[in-house]
Amino acid sequence: MTIEIGDRLPDAALTVMGEEGPETLMTQSLGEGRRLVIFGLPGAFTPTCSALHLPGFLAQAAALRMKGVDAIVCVSVNDVYVMDAWGKQQGVAGRVMMAADGNGDFTRAVGLDVDMTDRGFGLRSRRYAMVVEDGVVTRLNVEEPGEFKVSDAQTVLASL
Repeated sequence: MTIEIGDRLPDAALTVMGEEGPETLMTQSLGEGRRLVIFGLPGAFTPTCSALHLPGFLAQAAALRMKGVDAIVCVSVNDVYVMDAWGKQQGVAGRVMMAADGNGDFTRAVGLDVDMTDRGFGLRSRRYAMVVEDGVVTRLNVEEPGEFKVSDAQTVLASL
């Protein structure tokens, strides 16, 4: 079942690269008392994700923070090393948290997983963006397969 507006984030582990190596963050703790934008995408270094989705959130990071967003979190079903390398390549420099969902636990828990084995990608995330306030989803924009119309940073910013 797909998460809906008004639902609490499930408690699932994401991994980020810390100064001393991989660190686990639990999603409920991450959202407590904070306003988050979490956006999910099919994969690091993939065409739309690298050319539009992540760069859009980087370009709008300051504007999102001015609207009260405490953290912007990019989630992908990739390992933490890939997410860290992609973040460095994209120049995220603390503007966007690069969160690995290596086993797809969070992605499955929010019901936004998609089976792309027919294309050799395995389990991946649908493309989406959500606003989470104190652990509760207040906005959710999920793309239809192959589209990039509602999960972009500009759409999220306009909704705040």
